[in-house]
Amino acid sequence: MNDQEKNIDSQSILSRHTEDYNLSIARSNPSNHNLTGTELKKGLHARHVSMIALGGALGTGLLIGTGSALRTAGPGAILLSYSLIGFVVFMVMTALGEIATFIPLADGFTGYCNRYVDPALGFACGYVYLFKYLIIPANQLVAGSLTVQYWVSAERLNPGVWITIFLVVIVVINVAGVRFFGEIEFWLSLLKVFTCLGLILLLWIIALGGGPSGDRIGFRYWHKPGAFLIYRDASKDLVIGGSLGRFVSFVSVLVNAVFAYLGTELCGITFAECSRPRKAIPKAIRLTFYRIVVFYILSILFLGMCVSPSDPLLLGASGSTASASPFVIAIKNAKIGGLDHVINACIMLFVLSAANSDMYICSRTIYGLAIAGYAPKFFSKTNRMGVPYYGVTLSFAFCLLAYMTVSDDASEVFGYFVNVVSLCGLLAWCSILIIHIRFMAACKAQGIDRKKDLAYKSPLQPYGSYIALIICAVVVLIKNFTVFLGKPFTYKTFITGYIVLPVFFLMYGGFKLFYRTHHIHAAETDMATYKDVVDAEEAEFAAAEEEEKALRAAQGNPKNFAWFYDKILGWIF
Repeated sequence: MNDQEKNIDSQSILSRHTEDYNLSIARSNPSNHNLTGTELKKGLHARHVSMIALGGALGTGLLIGTGSALRTAGPGAILLSYSLIGFVVFMVMTALGEIATFIPLADGFTGYCNRYVDPALGFACGYVYLFKYLIIPANQLVAGSLTVQYWVSAERLNPGVWITIFLVVIVVINVAGVRFFGEIEFWLSLLKVFTCLGLILLLWIIALGGGPSGDRIGFRYWHKPGAFLIYRDASKDLVIGGSLGRFVSFVSVLVNAVFAYLGTELCGITFAECSRPRKAIPKAIRLTFYRIVVFYILSILFLGMCVSPSDPLLLGASGSTASASPFVIAIKNAKIGGLDHVINACIMLFVLSAANSDMYICSRTIYGLAIAGYAPKFFSKTNRMGVPYYGVTLSFAFCLLAYMTVSDDASEVFGYFVNVVSLCGLLAWCSILIIHIRFMAACKAQGIDRKKDLAYKSPLQPYGSYIALIICAVVVLIKNFTVFLGKPFTYKTFITGYIVLPVFFLMYGGFKLFYRTHHIHAAETDMATYKDVVDAEEAEFAAAEEEEKALRAAQGNPKNFAWFYDKILGWIF
């Protein structure tokens, strides 16, 4: 077959299947074929997806929420907890990468559940993930108001003012189209990456005595007050000493570690709007390991060296203004004049970026549910730029929850949001791991060699996904067990910590009973539909990239942004 015949065949495949593929409705909801204006735009390039994957989780959880974890458990305990959850995240991301590289679906995790496991799981997972992204943008806005309070206290100016400003900004970015969103997130994520690298280097220098004070801190705070702190709850006047108390403290901050990593999987939602998934997705996923080691593990290690768990400025501590990141506290304590304000401003932009990407994911999640027939059809409507505007409107409505800070303490509201969101994220991770386990079983049953036939293969398999799933399940059950210790019983923490779990099983069981769905056997799993579409689109976009490279070569490779990115940043990002 010559090149012209191959091109005609490719175009034929695309014209026959692309619309169905974008809607992902051939099996789940054929009645949606009559909808118009429901296509997403493939406006994200490899650099967008890679950078969104790299910067997606560098936000509120790591830069602000870490403070309360350090205060509760100590530097050694949070290093261990973040490392454990980091392993889980690595397995979740590589599992997602293998599935999505094979056939990326527009209806996201719901579509993968429907295809490889059971439509009932797709329904439950889709809605739990939606619940997460209905709540988390409001949480990011609350965090944004906390960062601003470093300069302007809540007594001087109501936090609702800053929430309104941030909310207007993220809505404008989200309605402007995926290409504009991708560019904004690319540059904000680039700022996150370089700021975090700078912070890690700075904390290392401070720990070694390179600050203005010349004080060589080292591992001082690991000795006093200690690397692993006993459990204390001032609200209940409860103290658990000894090894048991240290273990309780360690377990109690696992929820903080989960929250810090939440959002790592959000790049999986962007895959349907990626122009070359077979190239971009593996590149984005491979960055996960380096991100976990460099940005999380090293950050937590050096932070525990530079900030004492008993520092009164830490979030949740007695007398804390709850307005500063522990990273800012480290700089302030080192007496580096002015830099704490610069870093706090960067962190404010981080939070804005997180809120922006979370609104994007929320709109695409409800879009995917509508496409699958699990939500009202109008949520699948898009404008001429491919933006599901009803989904953006829904996310905006739930962002108004952030105004709870007007009547309640911001740090308390932040804690409740963390509780709800972390459980939603854990259930989503469990679902992704189950999908991957069933995907591997289908490959084995249908003679697909994962080593030879897949563009990307998850490492440490088949055991890695099983081990990560067990850890996730255990954390789901024990994440808020401290509510049962001492008196009074903190019902608000209990409700926000566990309410999503019965909702998840009720949705799963109710859907299964009503629609009589069944578990999809490995030999019956559909491993072919839309694969030809992905292959054809991959070839088309690859040809376009080669043409662009040839044009640049003919022009003498001008040193424009494309040249700069390929030569300097592209090998990393």
